[in-house]
Amino acid sequence: MVEGDLDGWYRESMNPDLINAYTQRTFGPELGSHPDLIALFVDFPAIELAGDLLGSLRPVSTVQLQIRIPEEQLEQAQPEKAMHVDGVACPHLDADELRTFSLLVGVVLSDVTDPQGGALRYQPGGHLAMAEWFRTEWSLGITEQVPPDLDARAGTPLLGQPGDPLLMHHLVPHAVGRNLGPEPRIMAYFRVEHSDHGRRRLQALQDPWLDYPGLSQAA
Repeated sequence: MVEGDLDGWYRESMNPDLINAYTQRTFGPELGSHPDLIALFVDFPAIELAGDLLGSLRPVSTVQLQIRIPEEQLEQAQPEKAMHVDGVACPHLDADELRTFSLLVGVVLSDVTDPQGGALRYQPGGHLAMAEWFRTEWSLGITEQVPPDLDARAGTPLLGQPGDPLLMHHLVPHAVGRNLGPEPRIMAYFRVEHSDHGRRRLQALQDPWLDYPGLSQAA
């Protein structure tokens, strides 16, 4: 059902003139609360894993769909996403606005076996470097999304098959490049918050374990 809904939207409803807007926010915006898509999080072990990590969760009611379209199918190139953490100094947000969260949960919805096929690229361990940067150098209003040394790294491609999960700390820097393959790369993302995250966004940027009570004790 999920694949059918997405395939139908992609082939029949996607507006090529809005590729930039879709890339910055979400593809299939009208599908953002579709119950079959929300079920990818709430009806599968991902919600239990998130609960184990964060303890108390705010309810998740929306999904972000990200599609990297094969370049050969586009008249104008889809914009790449530079190395960043979500919700901080995003191009479509005011520099003083934070839309952070605690944990990114993703579900692979297409075969991603080729790193050149629009794969997400992440930096293992980068959450610790980002927290240090947020503590010592960064302040609200700065438009750089990551420090220069992290920005220069290509990152590790996330490869997988439909149904594979991703659980990634919000502070892990990541980027997305061109899709040079023949098929679209499709991911569903859920932004999961500790129930107290909304009142301590700045502190959570500086302390990577603040929203992870169990891991905080171990760290």
